[in-house]
Amino acid sequence: MSVADQRVDPSPSRIRNPSLSETIPVWCRIGFLSFGGPAAQIALMHRIVVDEKGWLSENRYLNALSFCMLLPGPEAMQLATYAGWRMHGTLGGLIAGLLFVLPGAAIVLALSIIYVLYGNEPLLETVFLGIKASVLVIVMEALLRVAKRSLKGTSYWVIASLAFVALFFLNLPFPLIIFAAAAYGLLTGSATGENPEPVIITVSSARTVKTIALWLVIWLGPIIAIDILSGGSFLSEIGIFFSKLATVTFGGAYAVLAYMAQDAVDNQGWLSAAEMLDGLGLAETTPGPLILVTEFVGFVAGARESGTLNINMGIAAAAVTLWATFAPCFLWVFAGAPYIEWLGSKPRLRAGLAAISAAVVGVILNLSIWFSMNVLFDSVAKYNSGPFIFWVPDFASLNLLVFAIAAVAAYLLIIRHWSVLLTLVSCATLGVAANSLINFFVYQQ
Repeated sequence: MSVADQRVDPSPSRIRNPSLSETIPVWCRIGFLSFGGPAAQIALMHRIVVDEKGWLSENRYLNALSFCMLLPGPEAMQLATYAGWRMHGTLGGLIAGLLFVLPGAAIVLALSIIYVLYGNEPLLETVFLGIKASVLVIVMEALLRVAKRSLKGTSYWVIASLAFVALFFLNLPFPLIIFAAAAYGLLTGSATGENPEPVIITVSSARTVKTIALWLVIWLGPIIAIDILSGGSFLSEIGIFFSKLATVTFGGAYAVLAYMAQDAVDNQGWLSAAEMLDGLGLAETTPGPLILVTEFVGFVAGARESGTLNINMGIAAAAVTLWATFAPCFLWVFAGAPYIEWLGSKPRLRAGLAAISAAVVGVILNLSIWFSMNVLFDSVAKYNSGPFIFWVPDFASLNLLVFAIAAVAAYLLIIRHWSVLLTLVSCATLGVAANSLINFFVYQQ
């Protein structure tokens, strides 16, 4: 092992500058090992890029992480893109970002095809029964984790509560809630503590404008072309939907699910709430960002769009979904990376982010309750009273098996601190075993 590989926090003057060819297998390795959500992925990258390889200093890595948390989209993928950009410019950023996403995307697509073709088979139904139950707990555990980090004052509790009410009882648009929280944070955040020394920005405004224009064309050009050439086909609808989603996905995959559940499930009818949970379970068990659940949604929607099963349309819709989800990430990073230190010196921007984080708590609470009712109960009624919406489950329709597996998942994940992957596999196995046992006794009678 070299001296560079032993360093824990290399100083900026002693940072290694690897060749582009040297970084490619490392980014590929990270892409295949990035299980467990953003926290685990960020820790994995830190261990390899900072501790083992010494390619970035601790301070630069943390500054980049703070910057990526300001952006919509998957922060771990954007952090990989920034690290690649820092070492080898745009090409390095593209390679790092793509290798972080593509292994998981290929696996999710394969699993999505299996799900659509064979999801109604009794064995797979019981496997996904256990996955649904455990994902309920995973979402709730994420709620507790985000709340502990974000709700550090009375005003943040109020923001979270208002966000929950706006979504659960008023069905207000998710982007409106995010922008309202950001505006509140920016307007009320203290300007004290501004860095008295001017931060030097090393890129010209003209170059930034060119970067933004280029990546807007790369991102939106294919979607606009699909819309024009097809006369507003389903694929263009998918592209437009997920492009909108890409601009407001602050708070990670769980916040994204709230928006998708509101539109893709309730309004578009592309899939059910239970199927959405299945998609999240698949994304949880594969490498790559959890936001790959959007690929599952796009595939299922496309495969069923014509009323008959069409795998080719599903693959096309999945490809458009991936493009609309991840192309904007390169725009945010390549345009904003030269401004990291400047952004870090602006307390009002940090206050806006803090308000968004608080709103995300309410968003995930809405998601937790909505998913729980639709998975734990076989019948849920919707009532309208003026501007308010009320969801009332039929308590007689409680699925005791799902409830029991969810309780086991809560014990394994929250009490025993098992990994997400091991909890999912264990609960899927438990679902199969329990269902087989029930069928055995029914057959004996």
